[in-house]
Amino acid sequence: MIAIIKYNGGNVNSVQNALERLGFESMITDDFELIKNAEKVIFPGVGEASSAMKVLKEKGLDQLIPSLSQPVLGICLGMQLMCKNNEEGNTVGMGIFDCDVKKFPPLNLVPHMGWNNVSNLKSLLFSEISEENDLYFVHSYYCELSENTSSVCDYILPFSASLQKDNFFATQFHPEKSGKYGNELFKNFLKL
Repeated sequence: MIAIIKYNGGNVNSVQNALERLGFESMITDDFELIKNAEKVIFPGVGEASSAMKVLKEKGLDQLIPSLSQPVLGICLGMQLMCKNNEEGNTVGMGIFDCDVKKFPPLNLVPHMGWNNVSNLKSLLFSEISEENDLYFVHSYYCELSENTSSVCDYILPFSASLQKDNFFATQFHPEKSGKYGNELFKNFLKL
C-alpha cells in the first residue's frame, strides 16, 4: 500500500489521481500505523510552511516522518518541510535534509511557475528522464544546494530541484503535474 500523508498541505488528491492513472492504489491518511506499515510514503504539499508545520506537530507527524524506514517521497512544500529551516514564517523543519529553504530574490520573477529542466541528475528517480526533459514547478522559496542535492534547477540562481538521503527522496517540482516525465519519476519511486 502507498500512503499519502494527510495534513493541511494541498495537492494530495492530484497526487492520488496521478498514481491511479498509473494503476497504483493509494490511501490518503494521517493514521500512524497505516503510514508506518505502508510500502511507500508520499508527503506532498502546497501551502504555507509555518501553518503546515503546525498541523504536522499537532498530529505528531513531524516526529513520525523522519523515523520512517521505507522509501519516502516529499513533493514541493513536503520537500521544504523535510529541510532544516525555512524562511517562510521562520519555520523549523524536520531536518532530514541538511539544507535551508530561502525566499527567491524579489526580481518580479517570483513565483517560479512553469516548465523548467533540471541538471546534474544523481538519483534512481531520474531513470528514463534526461536533462532535456522539462518538469513543472510552482514555488517562491527554494532549497539551497547541499550534499543531499540530487538534481539542480537554475532559476534566478541554482537551487536543489530534488534531494536524496538514505530512504528519503524529494522534489521541488510537481511530478503529478509534469506529464510523461512526472509519471516516469513516480514509477521509478514505486519500483524502489
